[in-house]
Amino acid sequence: MIGPYDFATRADLVAAGFSRRTLAAALTSGHIVRARRDRYLTASAPPALLEAVRVGGRLTCLSLLQLLGVFVHTNTVTHVHVVRGASRLRSATNPARPLEARRIRASRVHWMPLIRSDRGHSACVDIVDALVHAVRCQPARYAVASLDSALHLRLIGEVEIAEIFAALPRRFAVLRRLVDGRAESGTETLVRLIARSLGCRVELQVFFEGVGRVDLVIDGWLVVECDSKEFHESWAQQVKDRARDAALAARGCTSLRFTAAQVLYRPEEVVAALRGLSSAHRRCRVS
Repeated sequence: MIGPYDFATRADLVAAGFSRRTLAAALTSGHIVRARRDRYLTASAPPALLEAVRVGGRLTCLSLLQLLGVFVHTNTVTHVHVVRGASRLRSATNPARPLEARRIRASRVHWMPLIRSDRGHSACVDIVDALVHAVRCQPARYAVASLDSALHLRLIGEVEIAEIFAALPRRFAVLRRLVDGRAESGTETLVRLIARSLGCRVELQVFFEGVGRVDLVIDGWLVVECDSKEFHESWAQQVKDRARDAALAARGCTSLRFTAAQVLYRPEEVVAALRGLSSAHRRCRVS
């Protein structure tokens, strides 16, 4: 049958035992969806995947990363890779095909040749190619966060990281030394990069006896935790967080907690907090 991220042709379906009648019944019942001529997907296929096939390409970049659970800051369009000169896209510019033209305008089309091009009937590109596209599509800090996330999820390894940067223009090489798969969330990566930009020394996933692991330790004394609503909303969890903060204070560490919304949408608050605490700490040491 059709895989969750694959498409099938009519010949594939016939080989799997479908007749003209049973195929028509499957289409009518909605168990199979025809995305375009001779391209069929399962009804459970994600909408972005279906849209990529409809415009004549494969899902890539931020859209595919979102589908795989990799960190993406924001994405509001469908990212599609298309072989340059594809006739389906040429037809989209034809005034007789206004619907196709609208679909193309609603998509971000990637034309560059793929690193791993033999994808058979897959409706998406390889994650290595998706990450190459994503690095070029995002601000640098978000690109690093996506790479960190893919590493942490073990969707790629160091071999793939080398492959990705070998395919990118040389100007992106400076980002490679910033990639660290120990980061457990995109917000951790973003706070780490902010702290580094302020000249701070940052350690990731540090273990404290009696406390456990913390997200980041800055300059050896400032513990930063990146809290999400999913894991820190309940009162029971907040009680545990306060107990951890007190235990860290007993060891001479200051705890600072940021919400995901602050890190993602109000980074100036993160910068101000880190600068303020660092400045106060230096004054205390001098006095």
